[in-house]
Amino acid sequence: MPLQLDDLAALDAPTLENTGQPLMLPVESIDEDPEQPRREFEDNRLEDLAETIRTRGVRQPISVRPNLQAPGRWMLNFGARRLRASKMAGMAEIPAFIDTTADSYDQVIENEQREGLRPLELALFVQKRIALGDNQAEIAKRLGKSRQWVTLATALIEPPDWLLQAYREGRCRGTNELYDLRRLHGEHGDAVEAWAAQQSTITRDRLAEFRATLERRTAPVLAPAGTDAQPTGATDAADDDPGAHAATQTPPRDQTSPAEPRGVSTRPTSPDVPIRSDQRVHVEFEGHDYQLVVSVVPDHAGCMYVRPLTGGPRRLAPVASLKLLGFVGG
Repeated sequence: MPLQLDDLAALDAPTLENTGQPLMLPVESIDEDPEQPRREFEDNRLEDLAETIRTRGVRQPISVRPNLQAPGRWMLNFGARRLRASKMAGMAEIPAFIDTTADSYDQVIENEQREGLRPLELALFVQKRIALGDNQAEIAKRLGKSRQWVTLATALIEPPDWLLQAYREGRCRGTNELYDLRRLHGEHGDAVEAWAAQQSTITRDRLAEFRATLERRTAPVLAPAGTDAQPTGATDAADDDPGAHAATQTPPRDQTSPAEPRGVSTRPTSPDVPIRSDQRVHVEFEGHDYQLVVSVVPDHAGCMYVRPLTGGPRRLAPVASLKLLGFVGG
């Protein structure tokens, strides 16, 4: 039989936690954690859960801890959907376990195991952890996720209005699609924003087709052999375009550019395995994720330019401090 709230007076916390039995707590005595990662709730799914609770009760206890800001009340660790659905079902009490050790990482893990967090929820969590000093490698390790998973989760960190609108309206909800769309916007600007506004649904296939169209429009037209004409599209604007092809500013393979620093190559190391135009070289620098900017030759030997994966100003980074992680995009 579950313990009642009145039994707390006769038990200390360690003994209570070791009984293996949940408390029955008044639902009105439990406050939701304002810092918890889950922020998006679908009303129709909550109503379905409420109907189940009306007929079968709450089968899996929630997790709480004492609310230090309001003595006598509880702060929710896990179970926001169950708590909200219980209120909708008119339940007076809900089974709960006490856990004073849970932190925000545990909340993300628990939510991911039950029902994956939404892209915006993940972005807000990653943004908060970065602001607190964690780098993306640490976040990935503590969540048991890959670096790529954390990188994709950054798509909605301080998103531009047009991207957030597409997300809010349900036209673009996939983490991969959001990430690719924002990165593509960093390369092609208004054209991407206008295209996104016209789409009822933005899928990975549609995005790939649009990317190919943009690349055909911006592909340089090479001058005939033996002429000194500059390729069409190879302008100073490439300095600010992370998607510009390195080939537009790179000498032939059997020549060495005087401006190219010794020991630093801005070309693929093998002509048999070219880097695709829709891929970016993914590197780690100072604990954060960047892409190499191969379209601009740095002025300092032993350095290369890097830029945040989701766009932004470039930085000069010593090659020795860069860790190659692979490729993103495609």
